[in-house]
Amino acid sequence: MKKLIENFIIIMVLTIAILFSYALIEKKISGRSSSEFINFLFSTQEKASSNKSSVTSNKGNSKKGNNSSTQSADTMNYRAVWLSYLEFNSYRKSVKNNNESSFRKFYKHILQQIKTIGCNRIIVQVRPFGDALYASDYFPWAACISGTQGKNPGYDPLKIMTEMSHKEGISIEAWINPYRISSGNSIRSLSKTNPARKWFSVQNTKRNVLSYNGSLYYNPSSESVRNLIIQGVKEIVQNYNVDGIHMDDYFYPAFTEKNVGTAFDAPEYKQQIKSDMSSTDSQSFSSNKSSNEISLTDWRRDNVNRLVSGIYKAVKETNSDVTFGISPAGNLDNLRSDLEYYVDIDTWVSQNGYVDYLMPQIYWGFTNEVAPFDKVTDAWCILMEDSPAKLYIGLQLYRMGSTEPGQSDEKELQKASLLKKELSYLKKQKKIEGYCLFSYQYLDCQNKKYHFDAEQFSTKRKKLLNQIVKSFKNNS
Repeated sequence: MKKLIENFIIIMVLTIAILFSYALIEKKISGRSSSEFINFLFSTQEKASSNKSSVTSNKGNSKKGNNSSTQSADTMNYRAVWLSYLEFNSYRKSVKNNNESSFRKFYKHILQQIKTIGCNRIIVQVRPFGDALYASDYFPWAACISGTQGKNPGYDPLKIMTEMSHKEGISIEAWINPYRISSGNSIRSLSKTNPARKWFSVQNTKRNVLSYNGSLYYNPSSESVRNLIIQGVKEIVQNYNVDGIHMDDYFYPAFTEKNVGTAFDAPEYKQQIKSDMSSTDSQSFSSNKSSNEISLTDWRRDNVNRLVSGIYKAVKETNSDVTFGISPAGNLDNLRSDLEYYVDIDTWVSQNGYVDYLMPQIYWGFTNEVAPFDKVTDAWCILMEDSPAKLYIGLQLYRMGSTEPGQSDEKELQKASLLKKELSYLKKQKKIEGYCLFSYQYLDCQNKKYHFDAEQFSTKRKKLLNQIVKSFKNNS
């Protein structure tokens, strides 16, 4: 009996020693603090036990099958957060020394926060205004990271973010705004190395850059513009270990009935029609129609289609494992409008060669009078029922607690349970496989270090956002 007890003690000591050694190595690799290391050490055995129970449970249910359209929680395997240029602005303004060490601490904090709410993916805005949060041969350094467009911050944010994300088991997508150059219309405010400024200074290429409603855009009808954007995407996929390329809803700006036929790139349309009518070969569009048969609306959609299919091809030829997805506006009627966006959504969902996924921004509550959440979601599920593309949903974390006038769903926005209700609705839809929250700062509104815009919210709104975060943590 004495010998048995001695053997048992020896086994226990060896087990603890092995566990401690493993955890110590993991601490060194991951850079955990001492407190995190202790938590990790004592939670490892508990996690192993939990995983074993989960496997046993899954084995027991594997033969039951499921003919229902309802998704179980673990099939929502795409759980993402958008990290925008606004958060980078806040970081830059908050730190005493904007260097690699400070940035790593900032991004580590973000990864820890999103992991606690059960998210497994981050979508990082790396090309917000025709500039870049990475070393680019095409675009100047982004003002949001260095304070001045074209100024090197002294480190490569995208390289750091891909490395740190993967180390924490988080997938990362590089988010670009293809056409937006600036929210002002001053060319001189752009970096001297900015291709938009270079083009604008030469008469033959001046129309590659357009000013509209006080903002600057790249001209979607220009082949040179499309090539620039496509090569910029290819550069990211070649040089950085990203899991995806992502675009949002910044395509064409909105026009009016009065100016739709004259504004923006309408002169290029008229010139193209005039040129092709005098040509023996008028088959210059990606559709089956010749250019003198295509409307201005379809011509603009064709311009966007050329860019989207060009990006898809460049991504897949460079690395077929990298995904390409788009987050368009949520209201399908607006996407099909003759006055804005010019997104050929019906082609994208029905044909290969455009996107791997779509993530409509369904940023409304169930009581919204114009676009109720359930009706809009249902419309997307019907549209994409047989689509080769996956369907994820963008959710409106940024509107929660908002009291702006004129919101028909304002009462719902004051309830922390709204997002939980929306997620429950998504899980019932067979086609929907995930979601993304806009944006990170609303998950971290009480942060005192990085001074996010959400920090300025009222105490009541912060309390609501914290309740939402707690709800995500409890269900992760």
